[in-house]
Amino acid sequence: MKKIGFDDKKYRELTKEEINKRLKKFSNKLYLEIGGKLFDDLHASRILPGFKYNSKIEILKELKDKTEVIVCISAKDIEKRKMRADYDITYDKDVMRIIDNIRKNELKVNSVVITLFENENSAINLKNKLEFNGIKVYMHSYTEGYPGDIEKVVSENGYGKNEYIETEKPLVVVTAPGPGSGKLATCLSQLYHEYKRKNKAGYAKFETFPVWNLPLKHPVNIAYEVATADLKDVNMIDSFHLEHYGETAVNYNRDIETFPILRKILKEITKEEIYHSPTDMGINMIGFAITNEKVIINACVDEIIRRYYKSLVSYKMGEQPIEVTERIKILMNELNIDVNKRKVVKYAHKKQEEKKSHSMAIELEDGTIITGRTTNIMSAPASTLINALKYITNLDEDVYIISPLVIEPMLKIKKDLFHKNEVLNLQEILLALSINAATNPIIAKMLENLNKLNNCEAHATYILTNGDAKPLKQLKINCTCDPEFKSNDLFIND
Repeated sequence: MKKIGFDDKKYRELTKEEINKRLKKFSNKLYLEIGGKLFDDLHASRILPGFKYNSKIEILKELKDKTEVIVCISAKDIEKRKMRADYDITYDKDVMRIIDNIRKNELKVNSVVITLFENENSAINLKNKLEFNGIKVYMHSYTEGYPGDIEKVVSENGYGKNEYIETEKPLVVVTAPGPGSGKLATCLSQLYHEYKRKNKAGYAKFETFPVWNLPLKHPVNIAYEVATADLKDVNMIDSFHLEHYGETAVNYNRDIETFPILRKILKEITKEEIYHSPTDMGINMIGFAITNEKVIINACVDEIIRRYYKSLVSYKMGEQPIEVTERIKILMNELNIDVNKRKVVKYAHKKQEEKKSHSMAIELEDGTIITGRTTNIMSAPASTLINALKYITNLDEDVYIISPLVIEPMLKIKKDLFHKNEVLNLQEILLALSINAATNPIIAKMLENLNKLNNCEAHATYILTNGDAKPLKQLKINCTCDPEFKSNDLFIND
C-alpha cells in the first residue's frame, strides 16, 4: 500500500476558503490566474502522495455556481506548433482538450483569448474552428509600452486596445496550455476595462509551486526547480515579503523580478496598493496540508531522480542542452541524492547483465520488483508488463499467454508491409492480449488488472520508442530510461 503524506481534503477546503476571502476583498469580482496545470497535475501527485492530480478542478467544481473560465493561448505558440510534452499534442489541440475537460466538469467556458496576435494565419484558423464550434474568441495584441512605459500600458493605447471580455460570474478563472500564454496580460487587461467601467475587481494567482511556507531548500521546492530546469527557474526568498512583513517566504525568480512592474500597473489601474509582495498575490495552501514529512521527502527524491534521467535522455535525443542536466545535478548534490536510490534502475541493469539483452524492471505497489527483457518476439516493456500482470493475477511465471496464431501474423506484417524486422512493442502486445481475451478468461482477468500498474515505478536500460513509451505513459507508469539507443539504426531510434 502506497504511503500517504498529504491531506487532499484539507487542501481543497483551505484553498476554497482562501478563494472566497479574495472574492470578498474585491467586491465579488476576481480574476484568478492558474499557475501550472489546471488538470492532470501529475508532478504534484508524484511528490505529494495523497494529492489528487485533479484537485484544482475539484476545488473549482465546488465553486461552479460562481465560476467561469477563460482559456489563453499565444499566437506565437500556435504558429510554431509548440508541444505539450506530457501529452504529445500541440498547444492549439490542448486548448480544445482543456475546453472539453472544463465542460465535463460542469464549469462554464467563457471564451478563448489568442494573445500576442499579429495576423498569423494559424491563429486565424484556430479562431475560425473554435467559433464554428460555438466558442467565443478574442484576439489580443502585444501591449504597447510594456514593461517600461506604465503610463502607456495602462491607457487606451495599451490595455485599452484589447477587446473587453464580457463576463457574468464573480470568479473568472484564467488558464492556458502552458507558460507564456498571456494569462497575466489577459487578467490585467480585464482589470483595466473593469475599472474604466467603475467596477471594482481584483487579481490573484492560484499556485502550487514553489511552496511559500516551506524552507527554500526543502525537497518539495527543489523538485520544482528540477522540473523547471529547462526554463531556468530559481527559487528565491521573497525580499518584498520579508521587508514588509518580516516573514520569510519562498517564491521564484520570474515572479520576484516582475513584481515591481506588476505592482505599479495594479496601482495605476486600481489607484491603491493591493499587494506588498508576489507571495501576497498567490493562493497556495500546499504547505498546510502536508501530514507526513518523511513520505513527502522520499517522494521528492524519487521525482528528482526521474527528472535527472529524463534530462539525460532529452540531451541524447538533441532536445535539450547539457546545461539542463548539469543544473539538475547541482540540485541533486545539494540534497545528497544518489541515483542508485531508485531501486528499479539496479534491477533493470542486473537483468541486462544476466541476459545480455535490453531489459526493464517495474516496482509494484507491494514493493515486488518484476523484470523482463527483449526477446525474439517482444520488447522489454512488453515482456515486463506481461510478467507483472501474471504476478498480480496469481499466474505462474511460466504460463504461456499469447497464441502463436496471433503473434506470427503480426510479426510477418511488420516485416512485409512496414519493412521492419522488429519485435512487437507494448502497444502491439496489448492489442494481441485484447484479441485473445475474447476467448481466454485468464487473459481477460489479466487485462482487468492493468489499472493496478498505475503510479508504479519502472526503468528501462535503453531509450524507448513511441510504441512502448506511449502506453506506459497512458498507464501512468513512472518510467525512466538509460540514455542509450536500442540500436545503431537512426530511423528505428527516431
